[in-house]
Amino acid sequence: MNNLRIALCQLPVTANKQQNLNQAASMLQEAAAGGAQLAVLPEMFNCPYDIHSFRGYAEIIPSGETTNHLANLARTNGLFLIGGSIPELDGERIYNTSVVFNPKGDIIATHRKIHLFDICVKNGIEFTESKVLSPGNSATLFETTWGKFGIEICYDIRFPELTRKLATEGASLVIVPAAFNMTTGPAHWELLFRSRSLDNQIFMLGTSPARNPHASYVAYGHSLVTNPWGQVLAQLDEKPGILLVDLDLTQIAEVREALPILRQRREDLY
Repeated sequence: MNNLRIALCQLPVTANKQQNLNQAASMLQEAAAGGAQLAVLPEMFNCPYDIHSFRGYAEIIPSGETTNHLANLARTNGLFLIGGSIPELDGERIYNTSVVFNPKGDIIATHRKIHLFDICVKNGIEFTESKVLSPGNSATLFETTWGKFGIEICYDIRFPELTRKLATEGASLVIVPAAFNMTTGPAHWELLFRSRSLDNQIFMLGTSPARNPHASYVAYGHSLVTNPWGQVLAQLDEKPGILLVDLDLTQIAEVREALPILRQRREDLY
């Protein structure tokens, strides 16, 4: 199968977990009604993106409320579902974790964010995920009807070696639940997705929360899809919404035939 309709659900995240889960349910139902076959939620979609909130909202996977809710939504809507990410409790450790479901509601992959968001931009933003979160230790690929797809979470995209690893291991599409902010978003969001698509000749999907200017952490929004030629296929603005996009996966082979950079690499030198 070479044609895939995807839905990126840019939902407004609040401090009310149940409200967030209800909003996800509403958007996923709308996405399925629009013909989506695969849907993506944002990073930390069930809680505020705040190091002081993560432990209080953390759940055990797969037995927690959010995971069970998402499994049911994948099943009832017949979707491959990338459940954004949530704070995962495992013993005393907390991870930023994405859970992937097939249309039967079965978990087919989990990805723990590998690179924690520890930054300090002068006159911009300071954030230290490692004060609360622990890093994951593995790259994540999963099988679908359309072949292999990869998962990254937000800051993971800044490390090009990870996307290259996923692409060389067969990923035709890499999905990135993310929550860029008003410092890094305008500067780097589109640039990073276009670059990873262009360098690896794959599709990239980025799903952000909608922007709430009153939140302690203000998300950039602008959920988007980039193609193997490095172009933006479609992009939302900062407001809540669903981005429905049809992907023609044959474009990957066409671009790689025209510009065979992956097979032209000099691995004897670098």
